[in-house]
Formats: sequence, structure tokens, C-alpha cells
Amino acid sequence: MTTEQRRNLHTFGDYVRKILDPTYILSYMAPWFRDDEVQHIQAEKNNKGPMEAASLFLQFLLELQEEGWFRAFLDALNQAGYSGLYEAIESWDFQKIEKLEEYRSLLRRLQPEFKTTINPKDILPEISECLISQECEEIMQVCSNKGLMAGAEKMVECLLRSDKENWPKTLKLALEKEESKFSELWMVENGAKGVEMKDLEDDEMKTFDVQIFYKEEPENQNLSQNSHPSSEAPHIYSPVKPRNYQLELALPAQKGKNTIICAPTGCGKTFVSLLICEHHLKKFPQGQKGKVVFFAVQLPVYEQQKSVFSQHFERLGYKVAGVSGATSDNVSVEQIVENNDIIILTPQILVNSLKNGTVPSLSVFTLMIFDECHNTSKHHPYNMIMFNYLDQKLGGSSDSLPQVVGLTASVGVGDARNTAEATEYLCRLCACLDTSVVATVKDNLEELEEMVYKPQKFFRKVKSRTANRFKSVISQLMLETEGLAKSIFEELGTISLENLFHIQNREFGTQKYEQWIIAVQKVCMLFQMPDKDEESRICQALFLYTSHLRRYNDALIISEHARVKDALDYLKDFFTNVRAAGFDEIEQDLTRRFEEKLQELESISMDPSNENPKLEDLCFILKEEYHINPETRTILFVKTRALVDALKRWIEESPTLSFLKPGILTGRGKTSQNTGMTLLAQKCVLDTFRTNGDNKILIATSVADEGIDIAQCNLVILYEYVGNVIRMIQTRGRGRARGSKCFLLTSNDDVIEKEKINIYKEKMMNDSIVNVQTWDEAAFKEKIHQIQIHEKFIRDNQGKAMPVPDKKNKKLLCRKCKAFACYTADIRVVEACHFTVIGDAFRERFVSKLHPRPKNYGSFEKKAKIFCARPNCSHDWGIHVRYRAFEIPVIKIESFVVEDVETGVQTLYARWRDFHFEKIPFDAAEMSRCAQDLSLQGMGDLE
Repeated sequence: MTTEQRRNLHTFGDYVRKILDPTYILSYMAPWFRDDEVQHIQAEKNNKGPMEAASLFLQFLLELQEEGWFRAFLDALNQAGYSGLYEAIESWDFQKIEKLEEYRSLLRRLQPEFKTTINPKDILPEISECLISQECEEIMQVCSNKGLMAGAEKMVECLLRSDKENWPKTLKLALEKEESKFSELWMVENGAKGVEMKDLEDDEMKTFDVQIFYKEEPENQNLSQNSHPSSEAPHIYSPVKPRNYQLELALPAQKGKNTIICAPTGCGKTFVSLLICEHHLKKFPQGQKGKVVFFAVQLPVYEQQKSVFSQHFERLGYKVAGVSGATSDNVSVEQIVENNDIIILTPQILVNSLKNGTVPSLSVFTLMIFDECHNTSKHHPYNMIMFNYLDQKLGGSSDSLPQVVGLTASVGVGDARNTAEATEYLCRLCACLDTSVVATVKDNLEELEEMVYKPQKFFRKVKSRTANRFKSVISQLMLETEGLAKSIFEELGTISLENLFHIQNREFGTQKYEQWIIAVQKVCMLFQMPDKDEESRICQALFLYTSHLRRYNDALIISEHARVKDALDYLKDFFTNVRAAGFDEIEQDLTRRFEEKLQELESISMDPSNENPKLEDLCFILKEEYHINPETRTILFVKTRALVDALKRWIEESPTLSFLKPGILTGRGKTSQNTGMTLLAQKCVLDTFRTNGDNKILIATSVADEGIDIAQCNLVILYEYVGNVIRMIQTRGRGRARGSKCFLLTSNDDVIEKEKINIYKEKMMNDSIVNVQTWDEAAFKEKIHQIQIHEKFIRDNQGKAMPVPDKKNKKLLCRKCKAFACYTADIRVVEACHFTVIGDAFRERFVSKLHPRPKNYGSFEKKAKIFCARPNCSHDWGIHVRYRAFEIPVIKIESFVVEDVETGVQTLYARWRDFHFEKIPFDAAEMSRCAQDLSLQGMGDLE
């Protein structure tokens, strides 16, 4: 080891101390340390923690004199899994690790919310690549010994030491996959894996479709009735003759017309799409081939439809494949599209592929099928695809366009107040999808009604508690907690966070209150103080207070709709987990305050006078319906997962209802203390409900309302549960059996009124469809065309309505050290979205290093990374590329502070699109002149 290496290791020792747990590499370093030194390091970790142990390790390491131990240290890091630290020390470049500091700071702030929200066992498989294997084992061990909250705390500790440059993005994806509310707080720039090429690589967000929507489709009669066949007896596909109403729905599309198919939940629309697709592919003459793309918004639907289409078409010799947000990093979209006849996609995949040129045009397809096509509005990926389609259609392109088919149970009415406005809304949806036909069942209604029965609907207004002592006690605890949080702001004087407590209508026990909590937490993330330690203390305290307020708010919602006992159990579980984790001074104080009220709360929960009258009414309905028909099958819809658990316990503990043996069905996301269900668990629940006669009731959240394949049920109960007209139709569609009923139970007059409005809107929707179907098709096409022209004009002009560029010259300063970089007058725009700087002066202000991942992107060849040239800064400014014949820097605005030359006001921008300066296009002739001037200047210097 050279003196320089020893000096560098000493200089960069802080990075090693922050990241390395030396006990993980001691076995690899055993030949270099004495036994007493090894024991000393292990004891230091046990007594004081890994950072102190790393300091001691470094001390012993730098005292070694034998040849070869530095290489042995690097090898030990590599073998133990410290790839980021290994790479940094080998090159003495810690930029990647330094860039992680902002995420570490954010995670420290969010730690209180993380540990009370996240189930570490659920996300560990997704983020394990960012941790050391021993850390993963330790996290699981802590979860088993001390509970999930302590395990989450351990996970934060390990992430704060992670040296993997992609851990913030990996964590984000894991949170999104699990549908965790915490992902709203964990704000990571999309594309973080390649942040240095952010402008050249796709800077748009990929949609990771992780919500659960099964839809109605597996119930179609020709497909597997078994949602997951036995591995011992693989399912044999046997085609079934389509019903007449299905042939009627398919006919317009089979004639080649762009069509929206609107048919009730449960009628087998996927089977209709199979008929259309098969007819479409078979119509091409010898030597020509069709290519179909089927879009599914949600990941489980994508997986389901991929399986259904593969099962149906591969036996016919067609190739079927798919790409979703979960698989797009591992496959080539271009090859999937090129090599298959039918492609199943989540729509954002095609949006991204059209943007980056992977799919050159929609003309590569001959048929596009949009599942749940009512989503085609605003900036939904469906609409982004159709913008591309309509630009091609209205732009006079000679390339052929694919046929369009949409599937939905309800087209909706938007904000329409009457049938005329609903008709106009439907016309706009047809214009978005370029459809000239809305297909519904008319000639075979009797057959359809035999398959899909519309249940009777009943409204029941139920009473709430006249007095709520539980709410009074919890509200007092919440006021005390708010006061503690507010006292922090008073310490700070005029700091602007204080005005958050002046928001009106923050009623305890409401969704609005939870939204306020999230708003406070988001503001905390951006809160800054000169004293960073004090900043960290304040933010952590605020997150602790708001996390406890959220749990109290949850408990009030539970008590409103279930038993006080269930709400109190929810809080007791929460505080048990708090004690098992870090349990700092604030948590100890909040726990003490709760425990002081615990005896009173226990007394309230056991007082019969506090029984919930809503539950009494629900019990009456269930007993009455099962008395009339003991074979009744029920789905009980509720708003939250906590309420699902509470009502399950209530039924199980009720002497008169326990025979129902309730099952539960919830989404995959994790909220508060509630663990979501895996896809397999959901399938098993549904199978049990189908096949087990003893399991008579299924308690579900909204995961079941949009068409899950649920067995014949004849009783649907909406317990304080209402949504828009589309949700109402699809929820009611769960009650398929003849003689089925649908009850809405609520104590709120507004809920009943909203549901009545939905019924009226459903009638408006049906009337609007009939209106459109009576119009002359040519006239309808012309109306659609005029809407498309008008919408494109608005869209194009919205794109052009940019703020007036500020022509005043601005400075760009390094965001880290504030060194001057360049003036905006020297910036040029390359290919609309990349920014370079002309002039030799700028080249003297940065240094470059060969890029670790050189790559070609269209006209660009990424060659090097550029950094601030000021000593001890080396802030990442962007990349150096070869563009055509030119070697140019490409800078990223997030690396700089923009300073107004006249006023000195400084501004931060996250994206170039937000910085409205005068953007001068790149000019090859100008660059050539600059290069020539530099060459002449060089010759003059030689003379």
C-alpha cells in the first residue's frame, strides 16, 4: 500500500464509517487482525453501534504494515457485498455515495412514519439486493423477536448505510408495488438508475401497475373456472360456443368498425374480445398478418389476460407475449412487438415506447383493444396513446391505423346534469377512442338477463350513537398531541410551518384529517434550517406526532362504524409495537399519555350503552336474510381494511352470526398496521368462497367492486360505502343470482342522496347510449371528427401557450459550491430537450472522467461524466457526449443554482421545462465557427 493510498483511506474514512459494518467482513480479514482486535471490534459494535466499530476497524487497518492487506480489504468488501464502497475506494471517487446523502437525510426525517407504516417482511424481498445478506437476516430476526415496528426500524438503519446507488429508487418501486401510502412521502426522481443521463434517457415516469383489479373476466364461460389449476393436472382448454348476446356485442367490431362495447359486469366481455381478435387475425389473406395489442390498466388484470389469450390462441398457432411495468426492464419491447401476433401491455409501456422510438408508430398494430376503456380521458395513458393515434389520423399520414375496440361495464357520465350533457360526454369518449359505434345488447336482452341479474336495491338509514365517550377521550389525546407539535413551531418563532395549524375544518375521525396529516409531513420534508441537527430533530418530532395522530384518527373511524372494543384493540396493538421499537423520549411521553387514559377507555369499551346501533341494524338484516334463505351468499363492502378486520371479529364473536364463517378480501397495499393480501391469498379466498358452503359471507374493500370473479351471491351490503356511478354499477354487478338484493346502510343522509344521484346518472348514461345509437352513423362520425379537430386544436395550443421567456441573462452556479459555471446566453438546446454550453471558458470550469457505462442514444454517444472543477467540490454537472461531429457537454439543471444577474435572487429548478429563459437552438455552423476560432487561437498561441 502506498503512502497516497493510506492518506486517501484516512481522508475518505468518514464514508467508510457511515457505510461499513466491519463485523460483516471480519471473517475475510481474519488473517490480518489479532483475535483480541477482532473481539474488540465486535464488542464495540454491540456496545456502541456499527459506526464506532467501523472507526476502530479503520484504526487497526491503518496501523497494519504487511504487504497486501489493502488489496485484501478491497476483496473483503467485494465478497461481503459492499460493491458501492469497493468501487468508490478503488477509484477514490465517492460521488455516487455522496449523491445518496439527500436520500439518507429524507429517510431519517421519515423514520417515524416508516416504522409505523411499513411491514418490513413484505418489502424485504424487493430491496434485498440493496442490503448485505447478513442485514436481511438480522431484519427478519428482529421482526420475529421484537415485532414489525422494530424490524422496520432495523431496516431504516440498514438502508441508511447502504452503498448501492439505486437503493432509493428500488425502495420506491417496492413501496409502489405494495401500494404503500408511504410511497407518497418517499419522493425519488424517476429514472434515478441513470440520473446522469436523465434528459437523454426517458425522463417520464413509468407506470408500475400494482393495484388489484381482477374484473369480471374469469367468469366467462369458456375459460378456466379454476383460478389456479392443480400442477398435477394441467388445465385442458375446451372451446365453448358463444352465447347469442356475445355474438351481438362482437358483430360491429368483426365488421371492422371502431367500437366501444358496453355490457354489464359478469357477461364475459373478455370472451367477446377473444371472438373479435380471432376473427381479426383470420381475415388477413395469405402473406399478410395482423398484430393485436390488448391493454390492461392493472397488473393482475394484465397477468390474467395474458394467461387467457395465451391459452386461447397458442393452440391456434399464434404467438402471445406481454410486457408490464414489472417486467419492462428485463425484456425488449421492440422484440416482443416484432416477434408476436398478440401483445398484452400495460398502457404506459406503449406510451414510453412511442416516445423513445422503440415502437416507431401505432401503424405496427392492426387492432388495439382497451380494457376498462372509460379511463380514456385527461392524461391517462390510454388517452396519451390515442393522442398519438389522432395526431397521425388528423395529420394526414398515409400510414394505416389500427382498429380500436374498447371494453367497459359503464361509460360513465362525468359531470353531466342531464341526458343531453351525458350524451355529449359519451360523444367525447367516442372521439377520444375514435369509435363510431357503441355496442350494447338489444336483440338478445332476455338471454343476457338470464346470465346477469340486476338486484333490488334498498336504502336503510341507521342511527349513530347519541353520545360517544370514546371519541371525547381520543379527541382530547389528539388535541394534546397537536399542542405538542404546535409548541415546536412556537420555538421557531415565525417559521412558516406554523400556519399549517390554522387550516379550518380539520374534524377528528375523518378522511380530511388524514389528508391534513399527509400535507404536514410533506411540508416537513422540504423544511430547512441553518442548523441541520436542529432541523433533523424538529422534523423527526413532527413525524412522530403526526404518525400518532394518524393512528388516533384511524381508531375514531373504526369506532364510528364498528365496536369501541375494535378501535381500542387497534390502538393497543399500535402502542405495543411502539414500545418494541426505538421508544425515544417523545414516544415514551405519548405512550404515557395514552396509558393514563387506558383504564377509562377499557371501561367505555365494555359498557353496553356504547354499542353501535349501525351494527344492530346490520345484524338484523343478516339474520332476516339467512332466515328467509339459509343458502344466502353475501358480500359486505366496507371502506377500509381496518374495518374489514373489525367486522370479521364482530361476526366471529357474535353468537347469532358466527355460523357465517366470514372470509376477507382486501387489496395488496399496506396501510397503517394492516397487512395487504398477496395475489395468491386473494385467489385462495375467492376459491374458498366459491367452493366452501360454510363460508357464507365475504367482507371486502373496493378491491372487489370492479369485477372480481366472485361466485354467485344473492346479497350485497354496502356498509357506509358509496362511490361514483361506474363503481355503483360494478359493485351491484356482484349480486348475480336471481332474487338478489343490494342494501345500502348508512347513518349519513348525504350518502343516501349520493347513491340516489348515481342511480339517476345511470339512467342518464343508458339514455345517452340509446340516443347515440339512434343517430345516423355518418352524421355521428362527422360529429366525432369535429370534436377531435377541436380537441386537437386546444391540445396543440395548450402546448404552445408557454410563459414568455425571460430574455435577461442569468448565471448558473454549481449547486454544491456556488462556483460560477456559465451564463444562460451561452446555453444551446439540442434536439429540443438537451442542453449544452458553448465557448472554451466553460470547458475550463469542469473536469471529466470516462463514463462507467458508455452508451449510444440516438444521435448521442455518451462518453464521459463532467464534474465541477473546483477543488473539494467535484459536483456532478452532467455528461460529455459525441453528437454528430461534435464533442459537447450536456448539463442538467438540477446540478445548478440559477442567479438573476441584476437582483442576485437565486432559484432552484428540478427540470429544464420549468426554467423559462430564452432557449437558443443548437446550430452546427455556430459550433463549427467556435471550433475554428479555438483552432486559430491555438495557432496564435504557438506563434
